[in-house]
Amino acid sequence: MAVILISIIFIAGYIAIAFEHPLKVNKAASALITGVLCWTIYILQSNDVHKVSEELVHGFGEIASILFFLLGAMTIVELIDSHNGFEIITQKISTKSKSRLLFIIAGITFFLSALLDNLTTAIVMVSLCAKLLQEKEDRLWFAGIIIIASNLGGAWSPLGDVTTTMLWIGGQITPVNIIVTLLVPCLLACIIPVWIVSKKFRGKTFQPLPVAPSTIAEKKEGQLILCTGLGFLIFVPLFKSITHLPPFMGMLLALGLMWIITTLIHKDKPVDYKEKFTVARALQKIDTPSILFFLGILLAVAALQSTGVLKTMAQTLSSTFKNDYIIGTILGLLSSVVDNVPLVAASQGMYDLSAYPTDHSFWEFLAFTTGSGGSAIIIGSAAGVAVMGIEQIDFMWYLKKISWVALIAFVVGIGVFLLQVYLLK
Repeated sequence: MAVILISIIFIAGYIAIAFEHPLKVNKAASALITGVLCWTIYILQSNDVHKVSEELVHGFGEIASILFFLLGAMTIVELIDSHNGFEIITQKISTKSKSRLLFIIAGITFFLSALLDNLTTAIVMVSLCAKLLQEKEDRLWFAGIIIIASNLGGAWSPLGDVTTTMLWIGGQITPVNIIVTLLVPCLLACIIPVWIVSKKFRGKTFQPLPVAPSTIAEKKEGQLILCTGLGFLIFVPLFKSITHLPPFMGMLLALGLMWIITTLIHKDKPVDYKEKFTVARALQKIDTPSILFFLGILLAVAALQSTGVLKTMAQTLSSTFKNDYIIGTILGLLSSVVDNVPLVAASQGMYDLSAYPTDHSFWEFLAFTTGSGGSAIIIGSAAGVAVMGIEQIDFMWYLKKISWVALIAFVVGIGVFLLQVYLLK
């Protein structure tokens, strides 16, 4: 009974988020209520309250690690922005063509997300586009492509997406093999949607926002903050690889170091002036409702995972569809509705390495589908949720304008992957 109630509440909450504007209820409120109600039903229907409480604390620990990672990344990006660091990059972009700019932004996003991760890259690139494009509609289309490109870029790298990292740590894949196997499918899957959307901007030009007046000293400070900020973001996955600590620990270390650097740069300046560049001011400018929205969504998904809904779903798929690629495709599409992390975790628990050894095509296919499938719906990936908050993208707008393009990318990637498997047999 509890499972049915929780599923109904989750679906109702999802509908409330989708129809945020007609209902005039902020998506963060709907997400928080959904998350709390799911756990409330679970604990009230359980015979072991202590067990449910432990599951909640464990799940919340994983959620908190993602939230603190997001908080740290957004703060560092805000510090770069407040020092006009992104203008250094925008001034290097000489094209005035919107269609060419779209290809440039998508290319940078695709490869940068493999080096950093899709969440951080999406935040950086959306902030960069805000400096280049004045029209809101243009920024929304670019944001949609950034979500697709960042998720595809993250899928072929062991550092680019949480699920790919999970498969790497679990021994299901090896770094070199996943890069070699998924680079071409992900790249072609990225090029197609960019080409489709670029036709919308063919022949259209843009005028970058005027550069804020600054002294030579301020320009040097901007360059320093840009280089150190991006350097620290790149440092985060390296820190994880060396220490094996969760990524949020590296992000918090990076934020602490940025805090010290900005304090030292402005220590001798007037109080009123240096307040604009402090970490405290950057934290105030972060979109807190987006953080709370993320919290609510992940709480609801954690409840589905703890009650066994996701594992049951995976087992049902396995018994109904005997084909590995059909199962992987459906799991990928499900990751657009439910977070891909618990879906992959359930798959890892269901299929052991004796059935599917390391670097088996099933694990590679799963890495692609669950990594890229989340782009089909804006709240299907961490990158999508972050971008949704930053640019205030309407759920239904994304569903109408971007989802079909993301699904084409998904299908293209699957087709190229299967062709590779067939040719290499």
